[in-house]
Amino acid sequence: MLTTLASELMPRDVIPIVAISFGGLIAIVAVIGSLIKGAIVGQARERSRREIAAYIAEGSMTADEGERLLQAGTAASCSTKR
Repeated sequence: MLTTLASELMPRDVIPIVAISFGGLIAIVAVIGSLIKGAIVGQARERSRREIAAYIAEGSMTADEGERLLQAGTAASCSTKR
């Protein structure tokens, strides 16, 4: 029975199954990669915020300069006209 099933599923029917499997695998890898990237970007952003806060606390940077640095690159700062 197994040989009959294998002979019925050979080249014509196996290709779509393999294609769908690889497509699903690629989608899973893309989602996991996106999650990892988001976590790394979030950690870097938080580290930058802490460093700016430390510069402000030690007095080598004013609060206005720190606020400008924190706002740089956000959607709100990019959408304003120059």
